[in-house]
Amino acid sequence: MGDMWTRRQMLTLSGSALLGALLPPVAAADALGSMDKAAGESLRRNPFQAAVVKDGSVLYRDAFVFDGNTLASIADQCRTQQDLQAVRESGITALKSTLGGAQGTFEETVADIGATQALIERYPDLFIKVIDHNDLQRAKQANKVAIILSFEAASMLEGNVERIELFRQFDILVMQLSYNHKSPFGCGCLDGDTDGVTALGREAIAKMNTLGIALDLSHANTRTTADGIAMSKRPAVITHAGCRAVFMHPRNKEDREMKALAEKGGVMGIYMLPFLSADTRQPMLEDYMRHMVHALNVCGEDHVGIGTDSLFFTVTDNDLKDIAKQEEERNKAGLGAPGENRPPYIPDLNTPRKLERVADALLKHGYSDRVAEKVLGLNFSRVFKEIWTV
Repeated sequence: MGDMWTRRQMLTLSGSALLGALLPPVAAADALGSMDKAAGESLRRNPFQAAVVKDGSVLYRDAFVFDGNTLASIADQCRTQQDLQAVRESGITALKSTLGGAQGTFEETVADIGATQALIERYPDLFIKVIDHNDLQRAKQANKVAIILSFEAASMLEGNVERIELFRQFDILVMQLSYNHKSPFGCGCLDGDTDGVTALGREAIAKMNTLGIALDLSHANTRTTADGIAMSKRPAVITHAGCRAVFMHPRNKEDREMKALAEKGGVMGIYMLPFLSADTRQPMLEDYMRHMVHALNVCGEDHVGIGTDSLFFTVTDNDLKDIAKQEEERNKAGLGAPGENRPPYIPDLNTPRKLERVADALLKHGYSDRVAEKVLGLNFSRVFKEIWTV
């Protein structure tokens, strides 16, 4: 869905004054850190079933926990001491924070980078900015939250491949070729499934590969997704999506592309957006697990994770009112996808510890502790180490 929906008003300060201060050198990515068939299939056919040793809360406490996509910039969401305390108590080890929005300009994106940098510097006891893979392990050891800077759109590049290198200087480690509509690099999921990666997009993928930037195909259409996986010399990722075989929606991915992603070592995160179910109701944990189980069956236990694409904090009644207004604005701007008549959250996962409830659900579905740990974060940690090491 994207980060046009926020818990509070998006930042509006200009980024031009910040540009000179936001150019740290590129960090050397030499990290060595370790770190149902169809929906509703019966447990006795679960290929990953094993004896449960831990309960969900114990496993969650000890695990490396990663959210592959938060709905808005973490700097936009963390505005009060109450917010910061919720982050401390969430159990999250790392998260990917989207900057620049769905159609952010260059200056707006730099402003987002500056705000995130300021948040991390203001609270060094809580946050670590991810420069290389070692920072993920450091965060777990220090009981802090590692922030990965990323883009969901390509608008801030303005068709200029060289800007990819510039933003790598800003420590942007995950990028997409398009949002929901076409860009100079590829086709978004709302513009049909025929057009794929452009010639300029091929250059962009090569640049990302060289610089150690993860290619994220979450918002790409089917053809661009397939092209991106095939063209990339490094594993690609789909940080937040669902499964079309469970529910047909343009933001959800075909089994064929999911298998191709896994075969090249990539990871797909399952999101918590309304696109998990029909628009007559709000999706619940049961719906979420249908997509999770299907993804595990199609991709295998080493290639599935979680990318909520929801607000980090508990969604309140006031948030729901704000979201309804922002939905209307998105639809007027042509950014909204089918099904955006519902807020981007799952009512029985409406907590900063939502990934703990997913861990518990995995164990209750008969998955082993090890599979749950991989889904909670180890799979994304592994693939990012491979991608970022240059």
